[in-house]
Amino acid sequence: MTRDEILRVQPPVAQLLGREVIDIDSVNGGATLGFTAKPEFANRHGTVQGGLIAAMLDAATALALYAVLPVEQTAVTTNLNVSFLQPGHIGAFVAVGKLVSRDRRYGETSAELRNPEGVLVATAVAKLRIIKRRINK
Repeated sequence: MTRDEILRVQPPVAQLLGREVIDIDSVNGGATLGFTAKPEFANRHGTVQGGLIAAMLDAATALALYAVLPVEQTAVTTNLNVSFLQPGHIGAFVAVGKLVSRDRRYGETSAELRNPEGVLVATAVAKLRIIKRRINK
């Protein structure tokens, strides 16, 4: 499997979040992702539950690092710090993740989540541990 194929795989959680890979920056480390928040994502206030917003940001921060890793490596999130700035309403979102720094064992990334009007809904900073990719046979 190529790196591009790996980055575009839609695991079940990506499908649940309505994730679409819009762009991958494999030079600098980055990813732009679209998401569709369904009515089932609503909390008691009628806005998107914070854990689902965090999941969208987790995907963007992870893919930002995956974009620069060799095929034989992957990464797992060890810390995700999310700041909620505005209520997220049911519908479309765009997340942009960027690689901040990386060494042999860890990567740090950041991401922003915006609504269709471009309003910043939430931000995140993540630390990820780089590991060897397990090949499922």
